[in-house]
Order: sequence, then structure tokens, then C-alpha cells
Amino acid sequence: MDFKELAKEYGTPLYVYDFDYMTAQYNELKEAFRGRKSIIAYAVKANSNLSVIKHFAKMGSGADCVSIGEVRRAFLAGIPAYKIIFSGVGKSDAEIREAIERDILYINVESEAELGRVELIAKELNVAARISIRVNPNIDPKTHPYISTGLHDNKFGVDLDSAKRMYIKANNSQNLDPVGIHFHIGSQLTELQPIREAAEIVADLVRSLDAIDIELKFFDVGGGLGIKYDNETLIQPYDYAQAILGTLTGLDMTILCEPGRFLTANAGYFVTKVLYEKQNGSKKFVVVDGAMNDLLRPSLYNAYHEIEALTENKDDLREVDIVGPVCESGDFFAKDYALPPLNHNDLLVIKSAGAYGFGMGSNYNTRGRSAEVAVENGKARLIRRRENFDDLIALETKYLED
Repeated sequence: MDFKELAKEYGTPLYVYDFDYMTAQYNELKEAFRGRKSIIAYAVKANSNLSVIKHFAKMGSGADCVSIGEVRRAFLAGIPAYKIIFSGVGKSDAEIREAIERDILYINVESEAELGRVELIAKELNVAARISIRVNPNIDPKTHPYISTGLHDNKFGVDLDSAKRMYIKANNSQNLDPVGIHFHIGSQLTELQPIREAAEIVADLVRSLDAIDIELKFFDVGGGLGIKYDNETLIQPYDYAQAILGTLTGLDMTILCEPGRFLTANAGYFVTKVLYEKQNGSKKFVVVDGAMNDLLRPSLYNAYHEIEALTENKDDLREVDIVGPVCESGDFFAKDYALPPLNHNDLLVIKSAGAYGFGMGSNYNTRGRSAEVAVENGKARLIRRRENFDDLIALETKYLED
């Protein structure tokens, strides 16, 4: 990929996405579940650009959504209603109502209180709302605490006893139709055993429900497959699928898998331009035009991203902090990172930026968000233009007082 040409045409900072890589990742995961009824539902939160969602839609993907805005994006991108799931801890009444009215596959319910709201709204609409219940199996996913979701310390899902009680209530309700069960223990998972253990726990719950004539159709395993940022040992999709399928003996259910990062992270690159180098005492800084408002993961999680310097000089490596223009000491992409001497307008390519990159961006310091470009079959196209100052003030100017 010619990042210099892309930067010349579209400017920096810039997000670049390799759609061919996304295709290969999707096909590999779909193939892993071959022979079993399955739906791959792309986790829209990973990268919600409409062109990205449409790319997966054309391959037959569904969509896992965590806001009604993401549900609307999924419809706009061509995902059919029967492949859309609405998850998330804090759904408003308006969101629940719209999800029911749009007749999506099901709503993932995260608490007894939420189940009550779904039932009440479905009753007002005189329908039976299809639901799944998110079970929290209390399994340590062995990942970053901010992206761990399967322990009782986390806000997600309900414990096994509560889940069973909720299924019985839903089954006895005229306005609820329990069709699935869901679990998701965390993101960036690199160990198979926690996934297998969680699947076993949830599959046993399905069997206990089946014994009292509550028959579920969908076994929703969430997402979370890890990707390589640095030197992680990864789970192979085939092994992942087999570990889950091995827990479903005697159960005829459709597998629903919700990958996000796995599909898009390593397809994405964040390209930023060197402005200056500076020295403060013994500390060397490389100041670039991208910032934490463009790519937050290093500041938020202290996340590692491999960084490549596009410069003729590859020798004389020294450790530098790579920082942006935002007025925060937390505005950095890497600390003590080995790079060669850099000149004004040299480019840095920050890799593995296709998931939780642009979507977590902001306009902090009144900075417009970056442009986004897709590259497919060797051809580049703009899929979101760069924000300008007028975009940033458009929702404010008419409210200015004289």
C-alpha cells in the first residue's frame, strides 16, 4: 500500500482500510463454522463507517449493534432486519420501541429491569418482542480490565440463577418471545480455555431450560477474538469454533458470532505527518499532526501499536515519545519507541488501527476528525471526508446570542 501517495491525495492525519484483508478475515471465520447453522454478525462498534458495514453486508453478514444509531447504520448499509441484534446495558425506552418496531432478530436483554421495560413496551405495541438474555458466566477472560465483560464485577449480563428466572418469566409472557441466549466474556481474547468454559456453562443452562420446555434457537457466543498488536499468541478461528461446538452436544441451535476487532483492526492504518522533533532535557519527542482525538487507544488503555517510519534513514535508532498537538500530557501514541531521526513531513504509519480508532475519536481542542479511505483490489476511494471547521460549529451557530 502506497501510504505516501494516499497521504498526498487525501492529506493527514488519515485512516486507511484494507477491504481485501477484511474479506479474508470474514471468510476464514465463516469457514470455521462450516457444517453448522451460523450467522456472523459484525460488531458495528469496532468500526461503524457505513462503507465498512456495507462491505460485510455484501458478504452476508449480520450486525451486532449497541445503540439505536448503530441499528440505523446497519439498515442503511443493507443488513436485513432478521440479521440485526441490539445489545447494550442501557437501552432507553425510545431505543427499545424502535428496535421492536423495526422487527430485528432480537434484543439482547441485560437485566431483569430491562426485561420488564421490553415487556411493557411490547405490550403497548401489541406484539411479542423477540429477546435473548445475556448471561454473565463469571469467567475471567484474561484480558485488559477495561474490556473484560464476563465477571460479576463487570456491568454486563446477569448471573445464571437470574437468567433462568428471566427465561421462565419471558416464556410465560404474551409479549416476550425468548429465542436466544448470549454471552460475551471480553475483547482481545488470546486464551481458548475461558471461552470453552463460558460456552460449557451457558450450554448447560440451555439444557436445563430445554428440560422445562423453553426451547431456544440461537446460541450467541459474542465476539472478542484477539488480534496481533505486538507478540500475542492468537486463537485460530477453527480452534475457536471447535471449542464452542464441542459444548453443544445434543443441541440444535444456530451459532451467532459477533466479531469486530478480528475483522477490521489489522486492516486499518493511521497515517500521520511529522511536524517537528524536540528535546526536553534527556527526553526526545516527535510531534505529529495526529492526536489522541484521532486515535485514543494509547492514551485510554496504554495500548501498543506498531509504528513504521516512512523515511530513507533506517539507522541510528533512538527512543522517542510520539506525541500530538492536543493540550494534554496524555496525548501520545507511544513512549520510548525506537525510531530513526525524522524530518518535517516524514510520515508515520500506526498499524492495527482499524478497530476502535476513528469511532472513539472526538473534536477535542476543536479538531476536525480525519478522513477515511478504503483500498480494495488496489484502488483507493474516499469513504468519509475530513471534517472542517464549519462541520464542527454547525450545531451551535444558530444559537449564538446577539
